Amino acid sequence: MKKILVIDFGSQYTQLLARRIREIGVYSEVVQFDEKIDLKEIEGIILSGGPDSVYAKDAPQIPNYVFDLKKPVLGVCYGMQSITKYFNGKVKKEKVSEYGRTEIEIKNNSKLFENLPKKFNTWMSHGDSVVEVPNGAKIIAKTSNNIIASFEYENYYAIQFHPEVRHTEFGNNIIENFVVNICGISNTWSLQDFITQKIEEIRKKVGNDKAIIALSGGVDSSVAAVLMHKAIGNNLKAVFVDHALLRLNEENDVRSIFKEIMGLDLTVVNARERFLTKLKNVSEPEKKRKIIGEEFIRVFEEESKKFSDAKYLIQGTIYSDVIESAASGKKTAKIKSHHNVGGLPEDINFEIIEPLRNLFKDEVRNVGEILGIPKHILYRHPFPGPGLAIRIIEDITEEKLEILKKVDNIFIETLRDTGWYNKVWQAFAVLTPIKTVGVVGDERSYEYVVSLRSVDSVEGMTADWSRIPFEVLDKASRRITNEVKGVGRVVYDITSKPPSTIEWE
Repeated sequence: MKKILVIDFGSQYTQLLARRIREIGVYSEVVQFDEKIDLKEIEGIILSGGPDSVYAKDAPQIPNYVFDLKKPVLGVCYGMQSITKYFNGKVKKEKVSEYGRTEIEIKNNSKLFENLPKKFNTWMSHGDSVVEVPNGAKIIAKTSNNIIASFEYENYYAIQFHPEVRHTEFGNNIIENFVVNICGISNTWSLQDFITQKIEEIRKKVGNDKAIIALSGGVDSSVAAVLMHKAIGNNLKAVFVDHALLRLNEENDVRSIFKEIMGLDLTVVNARERFLTKLKNVSEPEKKRKIIGEEFIRVFEEESKKFSDAKYLIQGTIYSDVIESAASGKKTAKIKSHHNVGGLPEDINFEIIEPLRNLFKDEVRNVGEILGIPKHILYRHPFPGPGLAIRIIEDITEEKLEILKKVDNIFIETLRDTGWYNKVWQAFAVLTPIKTVGVVGDERSYEYVVSLRSVDSVEGMTADWSRIPFEVLDKASRRITNEVKGVGRVVYDITSKPPSTIEWE
């Protein structure tokens, strides 16, 4: 399978490059700059951005095979500066740094910018700049600040901006020009090819051994479970852990859908008391995630002994989990731990398989549709692995859980009733530790503040707050304060990602 190799130098956007290439219909893989790889079928290479200066002592270097392969190379941001340094150009910190939307102007013709306007906006994020291109290179574009935005040198193409970020106009066109027109790859790859390849890969790896999967009922674990079941059949054991941190009536819904309708071999484990005991008086978000991650593993270890000592643990990790947990690369900044990637103890007794690790959320849903999973399962809003533990700020109690489950359920019901559920990407409620004064009847009250949160996104890497009509929010607020004892005030979160994350913790 012909592919584009994306070499990761630590950018938060690296996996978006791979995603944009797949959207075009070409297979792509992300590798680390110091990773040993199979060089077969590589038709082009993209060097990602990164947080370092190319002159820093421990700055990542372009691998030698990039030059040996003689294939087209596209350097993005740090990748551009790395190409410049390797071929004896000059990079330095200018007086003007460029962050956010920046207009560029095309100065010379290039296949990279074929059929694009002479001027358009790009998304920049750099302090250092290329001030002198390699000898013999051609400057293709400059920014409105007269900083070099792009150049060509032999089969090397370099751009200072990020085409993979949606804020860059014509970003997909630029990537397609490189992948299809310059590298010459036909855009015929699809997610069906991914499924076929992944099933073959899983069968080869697992053989006749047993595997166990945590089935939460969320999109990621559901698709991972069905994909694994397609590959190894009854050698897969699905375990649903009722840890008390689920949505209202979740345990009954999961049992009904996956055991009775989908036919999976499903065991339900009641671990409510166990998890709540471990989480008692724990307020720090990262500690919550670590505790939940470890307890999950311990439950699975115990359960696997009833299933012929399963050798493999299947996890529904997806790309955004990996990126935010800084598990995608050695230079990537950590945002938060995800229980799938950042909360695992070191002494686990399983070998981990993550069949969806290289897919984004919308790609996971598309795979689920191909596998025949009902849409009402696939298009439920995302739900975090640690559950409501990270939607209760500070410590967790059964009383707080009961309050939050009811509030969250009312918000979702209101969105469904008003036709807004499928218009937004994710909606949920957060229980804050704040109590405020109110009036109930003729008496003074002092009750919790809850925040409603709804965002619009595609892949979960960026998100904007949903412009839900005031009358819908008003309906939800009135129901919550009337029906949920303990809540006296409802607020709505209007922060985008970035600067915030989607979840509060």
